[in-house]
Amino acid sequence: MTWTGPKELKAQLARFWERGELLRDAVTGNVRFPLRMSLKSPTSADITDRFNEVRDWAAELATTNSVRVEWQELRHRVQGAQKLPAGVWVQTLEDALTWLGKRKDWERFSAQVSTTRQTHPALLPWLEKRPLQALDLSAEWPRFLAVVAWLVEHPRPGMYLRQVDLPGVHSKFIEAHRGVLAELLDLALPVDAVDSGKTGVSQFSARYGFLEKPTRIRFRVLDPSIRVVPGLTSPDLTLDAGSFSRLDLDVRRVFITENETNFLAFPPASNAIVVFGAGYGWDALARSHWLKKRSIHYWGDIDTHGFGILDQLRGHFDHVASFLMDRATLDAHVSIWGSEDKPLRVDLHRLTPEERALYKDLRDNRIRTGLRLEQEHIGFHWLSRRLQHLDSMTASDSSILG
Repeated sequence: MTWTGPKELKAQLARFWERGELLRDAVTGNVRFPLRMSLKSPTSADITDRFNEVRDWAAELATTNSVRVEWQELRHRVQGAQKLPAGVWVQTLEDALTWLGKRKDWERFSAQVSTTRQTHPALLPWLEKRPLQALDLSAEWPRFLAVVAWLVEHPRPGMYLRQVDLPGVHSKFIEAHRGVLAELLDLALPVDAVDSGKTGVSQFSARYGFLEKPTRIRFRVLDPSIRVVPGLTSPDLTLDAGSFSRLDLDVRRVFITENETNFLAFPPASNAIVVFGAGYGWDALARSHWLKKRSIHYWGDIDTHGFGILDQLRGHFDHVASFLMDRATLDAHVSIWGSEDKPLRVDLHRLTPEERALYKDLRDNRIRTGLRLEQEHIGFHWLSRRLQHLDSMTASDSSILG
């Protein structure tokens, strides 16, 4: 039977709830009831061929709680005068909530709306936009309001999240709900209290003026004659990005590698340091303007993402040279080639012609599908020979300049 029965009517009503429309009315004040439901009725042929079923259908609708049936009298050529449902109405919100079993949820959400309207009416648009999400967070809603109130009173506080002192609210709560809090704070705070250039959950602290955990830069001194720390030879050091930016080391070369083992095993080199890289993220290192006056050699994997990271690094330091990311190195290590699961497909515009040619060969699978050579698999002897080559080139340049 394809006629609309109580089950289908309840499903129609449930969709209003599932779309948040009934809850949204608590915010907007929209009056939705009486609500006419969509009704598919028997045809004239149905009345002729399935009269008993039609009669049962009408009787079932007539006895359905929470709805009002609108009847229509019609004269059928076979069955004569008949009175059948022509419309079905849910009369009141109370009827709808009773039928759906959502009365407690409605009351809980209504309490959220009332509290918000009294304390932070600027947040009402969020409740209207995300009523179901708000309902899920109803138990925690007082904490959300407390955080918003605190930020309104202390815009751009210049402290760590851990230092926010609110009863019942800890930093883990704020960190766990940064996405929702960001949407609420954007509504509640004045424009000058929000750094709109900082977006996403990861930049929550910067967006609202909290201190962030310092980004740290790890490096090793490769030349024993360079004394960064008195009494230590070739130390492995970690500094916050700000301190590193002020270091201005008297070195000629800076090597950057993405692999920790390569970083730790990198051989001694004159007038050089090696930095443990950060993948797709160079903002912290970019603060070190003194690096623009040093030779920088980036050593990444020979795969599409390795060249993608190199391309991004050149967005900060356009003079970066790739290191051990060439066709000769790739061909010399055929026996240990690996596979790249999700290669890049984009064009990279900061590569040299040689790098771009190899990148396209890898991207377009011209050598082998998904080819990858991880940097830690490159032989140590190959690394040493390339470093010697760099030293000889430097000595040659110095001789010419002299």
